[in-house]
Amino acid sequence: MAKKSVASLQKGGGKQHTKVIKMVKSPKTGSYTFKEEVIHNDKIKDWF
Repeated sequence: MAKKSVASLQKGGGKQHTKVIKMVKSPKTGSYTFKEEVIHNDKIKDWF
C-alpha cells in the first residue's frame, strides 16, 4: 500500500507535497507521540 501512495505522489504534482512529522506531548501522560502527514507545500507553516 505504501508503494501506491508514493507512486501517486510522483505523478504530476508530487513535488508540491511534503511529508511532515510533528512531535506532540500528551497532556495526560506527558509522553511524546509523532503525528505525520503528507501536505501541500503552501500549508507547511500553518501545520506547524
